[in-house]
Amino acid sequence: MTKKMISESKVARWIALALISLTMFFAYFFVDVVAPLQIMMEKAPYFWSPEVFGMLGGSEFFLNVFAFFLILSGIILDKMGIRFTMITAGLTMVGGAALKYYALTEGFAATGLFTWLNSFIPGVPASAKLAFVGFAIFGIGVEMAGITVSKTIVKWFRGKEMALAMGLEMAVARLGVFAVFRLTPIFAENGGPSNSVFWGMAFLCIGFITFFIYTFMDRALDKELNADGTPTSEDEFRISDIGKIFSNPGFLAIAGLCVLFYSAIFPFQKFATDMLASKLDLPVKEAAAYFSYFPIGAMIMTPFIGYFLDVKGYGASMMLYGAILLTISHLIFALVPAESFNIPMAIFTIVILGTAFSLVPASMWPSIPKIVEDRYLGSAYGAIFWIQNIGLLAVPILIGWSLTASNPGVSEQIAAGVEGAKYDYTVPELIFAGFGVLAMVLAVVLKVVDRKKGYGLDIPNKKK
Repeated sequence: MTKKMISESKVARWIALALISLTMFFAYFFVDVVAPLQIMMEKAPYFWSPEVFGMLGGSEFFLNVFAFFLILSGIILDKMGIRFTMITAGLTMVGGAALKYYALTEGFAATGLFTWLNSFIPGVPASAKLAFVGFAIFGIGVEMAGITVSKTIVKWFRGKEMALAMGLEMAVARLGVFAVFRLTPIFAENGGPSNSVFWGMAFLCIGFITFFIYTFMDRALDKELNADGTPTSEDEFRISDIGKIFSNPGFLAIAGLCVLFYSAIFPFQKFATDMLASKLDLPVKEAAAYFSYFPIGAMIMTPFIGYFLDVKGYGASMMLYGAILLTISHLIFALVPAESFNIPMAIFTIVILGTAFSLVPASMWPSIPKIVEDRYLGSAYGAIFWIQNIGLLAVPILIGWSLTASNPGVSEQIAAGVEGAKYDYTVPELIFAGFGVLAMVLAVVLKVVDRKKGYGLDIPNKKK
């Protein structure tokens, strides 16, 4: 009688999913740990302008883009395997987070390094420069973790509840974003921004432990795969496969849609609290509380959409619908005048954006295994994350610049503590809406490519 593999056990594979999802919960918490604190960072002792705040958001992706660490991460994943890559990612996240925390402490401000960093590029404070380095190192780890988690889910759930599993993992990660907008202002009230970053770093240490526990399950599954005579995909990768990834029209269409969609979501999250506070004339803490419902909506809807994709399909169509909703939400934020923009409208628009945030990722990530071979699946995820990171690096800087350029003198007023000084976010929101329009175009292109190549993106994931 053939022995059932551990991945055939529903209990085992859902426990594996829970462990890796917890790590991503804590990772996403740290990604946006200072997002609700933009105005606080513009004041003493930090004096970070909107451009500097935008640079912080972009710095997370700097090394991944310019040093090609994400491409390298994908290759490492395919050559060295899930366990090695997972532990490396966890240690890198914690190390980068520790450096970012140190940059915001009073202890750093008393060092010679602080004085030296302040001696050049005076428009960027020393605390920001060191925080950029720490966040860039963290960025290597978190993106490496992201591609590893994606391949891990395919390993355990292919032919089963793959889209549902990816949806649930994303839902738990979105819960980390909800926690940021609820908890970070509270932590900052009791110790400033550095206290918020400290707690984010502490949570990452817990996430590293859950990653480490999962590696024992991965080892057990690999032993069974080898005993069954089934080769592991890690053994089969060839460097020449990189060329196959970038010559695949389906991959290129999804990668373009990915960078446009996420460029209108993640950079927006970093400015959303102040945008709502300015437009609704609310305290930052209250505005952060309202925006926290954005990831909650995505968290609730994403698993249901994943289940629908598993049993019914329509993945390519879902990406198009998500791009349309993304565009509509940003146009509402941009074009509805402040005097007509009230709390119910804000919540309604956040719900639309949350729906878009559910539709596109839930259908996008399970589509990658349909268009590339298993032996270079990790590299394909690494490549698409790299392309995504180009946008996530550039767009926060672009938004910070556009915010200052379209609001002359406001940054100086806020830094000086002028009461009632606030930004108008019309121009940044129009930029985000423009990304949505381009994403709609690429979603249509993807449907055409899918029809010609027969990838089956609209076909259910679950085998009968």
